[in-house]
Amino acid sequence: MRLLVIGGAGYIGSVTSAVLVEAGHEVTVVDDLSTGHRDAVPAGAAFRHADVLDQRQLGDVLRDVTAAGPIDAILHFAARSLVGESVAEPARYFRHNITTTANLLEAMRDNGIGTIVFSSTAACYGEPAVTPITEDMPTVPTNPYGASKLAADQMLTFAAPAYGIAAVSLRYFNVAGAYGPQGERHEVETHLIPRLLDVAAGNAPEASVFGTDYPTPDGTAIRDYIHVRDLAEAHLLALGAAKKGEHLICNLGTGTGFSVYEVLEAVRKATGAPVPAVEKPRRAGDPARLVASAERARTVLGWNPERTELIESVADAWAFYRR
Repeated sequence: MRLLVIGGAGYIGSVTSAVLVEAGHEVTVVDDLSTGHRDAVPAGAAFRHADVLDQRQLGDVLRDVTAAGPIDAILHFAARSLVGESVAEPARYFRHNITTTANLLEAMRDNGIGTIVFSSTAACYGEPAVTPITEDMPTVPTNPYGASKLAADQMLTFAAPAYGIAAVSLRYFNVAGAYGPQGERHEVETHLIPRLLDVAAGNAPEASVFGTDYPTPDGTAIRDYIHVRDLAEAHLLALGAAKKGEHLICNLGTGTGFSVYEVLEAVRKATGAPVPAVEKPRRAGDPARLVASAERARTVLGWNPERTELIESVADAWAFYRR
């Protein structure tokens, strides 16, 4: 297929682009490089520097790419995604995450592009009362980031039958690991594993453990970690599972949770560094346990994550970090 990967110079987008190229697809990455990296775009993929918030820039890209033939599908990763920043700048998050999606949907309608796979998030669910989390649970996001992504999901639900397109939203939980030269590197890093790797590398003095009194076996919060390579594979499968006029939503996770202390120990083992940690009070709004049910993804997409050992994700992330 001929594919546009929007936001394909970022962490998950670049890994997915690499997997798509390896599968034999013709990939054009579109990214404004505001948070992505030009050198993360995999060999074999074309690159266009453009901001899809700007309809003119998006139109220029589509005109150039479609001159060589029709585009079969779009994979949409472009988003503002920092929860804390979204709380401070809600208008910015709604403008970016909703408008980019609206622009792409209109471009699909106008250019006869039939399929979109959307990078959604478990933040759509907010703080669920029970786990594992299934797709039919209430969506009550607790921050502007989650709310803006949920609004984009809802747009897809209405656009699929209205425009006759096939849409799939993949709701991620925690993503970890790396895939060769593609990995996680954010200017502002909020994710646990890369922050622990900073400590292991001597670039930060100590790690913070927020909350040790949760109702969990070791008192720390539990999260579901998925290897980024397995995540990319789900996008490839979603392209084949998408159905015209329908919007499919699938959670992506392993169904297994790891506590903060378990992640900390995995980092110590993978790096051989002591990684000192300081216990701190809970952060407001942090649920005790977030674990996905990925049964729908297994059944409908045929997706079976292969890299379910936490130590493997950490080791791959550490290898990338040292590069």
